[in-house]
Amino acid sequence: MQTRRSLLTGASGLAFSLAVINSSPAEAKTTQRKKKTAASIAAQPAISNGPPANTPIGPFDTSAQYAFIMDYNTGTVLLDKQADQPMHPSSLTKIMTCYVVFAMLSTGRIKLDQLLPVSEKAWRMQGSKMFVPLNAQVSVQDLIQGVIIQSGNDACIVLAEGIAGSEQQFVAIMNDWAPKLGLKNTRFMNCTGWPDDNHLMSAHDIALIAYHLIHDYPQYYHFFSEKEFTYNKITQGNRNVLVDKGLADGLKTGHTSAGGYGLCASSERNGRRIILVANGMSSMNERAHECERLLQWGFNQFENVKLFNKGEVIETAPVWMGTSPTVSLVAGEDLLMTLPVGWRNKMKISLDYNVPIAAPITKGQVVQASLSVENGGQAIQIPVIAGESVPKSGLISRTFKNIGYHFGKKP
Repeated sequence: MQTRRSLLTGASGLAFSLAVINSSPAEAKTTQRKKKTAASIAAQPAISNGPPANTPIGPFDTSAQYAFIMDYNTGTVLLDKQADQPMHPSSLTKIMTCYVVFAMLSTGRIKLDQLLPVSEKAWRMQGSKMFVPLNAQVSVQDLIQGVIIQSGNDACIVLAEGIAGSEQQFVAIMNDWAPKLGLKNTRFMNCTGWPDDNHLMSAHDIALIAYHLIHDYPQYYHFFSEKEFTYNKITQGNRNVLVDKGLADGLKTGHTSAGGYGLCASSERNGRRIILVANGMSSMNERAHECERLLQWGFNQFENVKLFNKGEVIETAPVWMGTSPTVSLVAGEDLLMTLPVGWRNKMKISLDYNVPIAAPITKGQVVQASLSVENGGQAIQIPVIAGESVPKSGLISRTFKNIGYHFGKKP
């Protein structure tokens, strides 16, 4: 058995080694050669409120009682503080309300210019209001803006009743969607976030809803970046201070006595998007400053590294009994990783497969190979596929190759 090693340079300029195993088709073993170097990350300013958050670069203090930061492009978790603990979400609930509304719009169940009636229940709703008049007819688009920009509880009720017949039936739709979106610590009791001991969500779940809303319905996401909205001659500004300052393009704020002050924000810079959820802060001022600090930290301390593009050749492998002696192995999809800044050379990357690869080989077929990228205990794998077709060689050619193999020659 022989071992062949190759030194390649990825699209990001990152150098790494690939270990490939040569063996007979009947017997193969796997070994790996990995490269690792150390890197340091600067210490962060400390703000303490209970135990620190967990991050890939060590503990991080935040005044938020609950916090979660994820990279939208890769799904990498950058920060986690009690992120799976059920909490009172307040008006952060309205992100899910909007998701259901956008789903109905995308299927044609409702239209942006459709008018919905204002019931007495909606008109009497307290808390944040859009100030819809009793028995008025309000367009779906105005109601969406009333929910997102003005955080109108009355607008939520009008939408819920117009779509499902009642708030209770609309909430049933929300709860039906929850497991489909991967939410594990969420239970909706209303569509507004109105205080209810049984109305709970986790910071992680809120981030997942935000992700799906941006990903599934990008055509409606622009509503979250609007800085003000005027309805019924009343102008109200977007309550998300990060949107107002141009630091984020969504999503929502929330506040109740039980839940404290919370915020879910998303921001894109240089093609990289981050989703932030923080809740349980003591004031609007603290929420504004702490969430801005957390967002900046997420962008400053991490970067996205492109290792391979889809279709890029990773390695050339020998072929057994084929018309060509080799076949190129290519990445089946883009390989993008979120890493702490300066950690590129700390990665462990390996390509493991049994060789030679037996013909016939069809272009695009998945090869039994494993391209693994490991960083700090996190492993990512992508499919490896054949870059071209290699038919099986003719009978005479196969006979001579078998003879050559049995006499110790390379196939």
